[in-house]
Amino acid sequence: MGGVTVASALLLVATASLLTSSGVQAGKILVFPVDGSHWVNMNLLIQSLHARGHEVTVVRSATSWYIKESAPHYRSITVALPSAIIIEQEDFFVSFVVKMLAIHKEGATLSGFVKFYWEMLGTLSKIHQQASMLAVEMFENKTLMQSIRDTQYDVVLLDPGLPVGVLVAHELKLPTVFNARWVTSGEGHFVVAPSPTSYVPTSGYAISDKMNFGQRVKNTFQYVINMCIDKFIVCPHYDRLVDRYFGPDVNFYELLQGADIWLMRVDFVFEFPRPTMPNIAYIGGFQSKPTQPLSSELEEFVQSSGEHGFILMSLGTLVNGLPEEITSEIAAAFAQIPQKVIWRHAMKQPPKNLGNNTLLVKWMPQNDLLGHPKIRAFVAHGGTNGIYEAMYHGVPIIGMPLLFDQFENVLRMEERGAAKGVDATRLTRHSFLEAIQEVLHNPSYATNMKRLSALHRDKPMHPLETALYWIEFVMRHKGASHLRTESYRMPWYAFHSVDVACCLVAVLLTLTAVVVASIRFLCLRLCGRRKTKKE
Repeated sequence: MGGVTVASALLLVATASLLTSSGVQAGKILVFPVDGSHWVNMNLLIQSLHARGHEVTVVRSATSWYIKESAPHYRSITVALPSAIIIEQEDFFVSFVVKMLAIHKEGATLSGFVKFYWEMLGTLSKIHQQASMLAVEMFENKTLMQSIRDTQYDVVLLDPGLPVGVLVAHELKLPTVFNARWVTSGEGHFVVAPSPTSYVPTSGYAISDKMNFGQRVKNTFQYVINMCIDKFIVCPHYDRLVDRYFGPDVNFYELLQGADIWLMRVDFVFEFPRPTMPNIAYIGGFQSKPTQPLSSELEEFVQSSGEHGFILMSLGTLVNGLPEEITSEIAAAFAQIPQKVIWRHAMKQPPKNLGNNTLLVKWMPQNDLLGHPKIRAFVAHGGTNGIYEAMYHGVPIIGMPLLFDQFENVLRMEERGAAKGVDATRLTRHSFLEAIQEVLHNPSYATNMKRLSALHRDKPMHPLETALYWIEFVMRHKGASHLRTESYRMPWYAFHSVDVACCLVAVLLTLTAVVVASIRFLCLRLCGRRKTKKE
């Protein structure tokens, strides 16, 4: 595959699968993606679906950052919103990281807790309020909606992180497939599958599945917080739309839970074991792929590392930089190691204390560098895309979580002995250097990651093929309702069997009352006889 690009290789794989699959017919797919790093995953699915002959239409806002209006593998519907969704603004995550790092630096204090949730909840509400307007703009545009109906789509593929597509799919009466890990209330399993807080870590609480009593209390408390945030901060924006366009008989949360298939970006080599459901297909690491040759400039730099090899550092697609006081400490630590360093650094000013062994780049072929024989470690923020790529290639991680689920992701790799986490708010050149040297010189990190890589690769079907199969399954059968539990239609008291418990308690109390009354009656009667005899 020397001269073949990565995209071409993926298209060849998808085309070969098309020729060998049975009963696959070209269909029409309406896609509602989420911008940023989520788009990287969705775009790969779209490319593969296009290669199999399907016609794909992507709904995007006019201010989308990553999602382009024109592309060879999809056509687009561009919707102008009253105001741009803030996550589509490239500088948003830089400023948001700075705010959150400052709050985390205060530590576990009451003021820090209040500031964290005040900042997070305000931002979260604004994001969903802006995103919900996409549905308003579409529903109010009768010409657009009629055009979409006339196209006669077969399925709606969407990312439920911003679940506007769920409302449109309901209006069009189309089956839905989720490309998901996150939904409005956190990790997707908590919406669709049983999630006992006794051993299933809750979104927002970085803990393993082996919890003591205190941790289980905190885990349950975090679960309640997540449910309250979802009910009172996020869902009201969509509930108002449901009431406005569908009436009181339709419930937004039931629409969210009623997806035909959940393509869950999870692999249990990485995730902790937990209950699941028959309409969940696991595609964790579906973006992983073999490496391609590096450019001559990068290859020359990598080869100059000699026997020491090189370290890769990237903070993903959404975070373009760290505060200067952190980057200068990182640069100083890198300058003290014999390894070469390739650092994705998109800020205009280079960090202070930069050593001659460090190469700054605005973009890099991350997958190809992670698969290079001279790679020694990966310094990452803990995004799932980067973790799965590192796991696929067997590269140990130095994790520097900054936002959202990154803390939980790094912890999962630490629990498996394949990563070492560092706290960005307390990072010094000495602490960072110690973390690097531990991962480089303790062979257990590399050994454990190689073991995870072997487990991750050992599958009967590549996760990308699994995703494509289930999308086409839904298209062929007009849905997958036979795999979907009816639990989401049940009221909470029926789902948790509160009514059954109350009935059993009532029966037990009735029986107890009858027994007590009978005994009392017999005792009174016996006492009455004795009194009569004495008289």
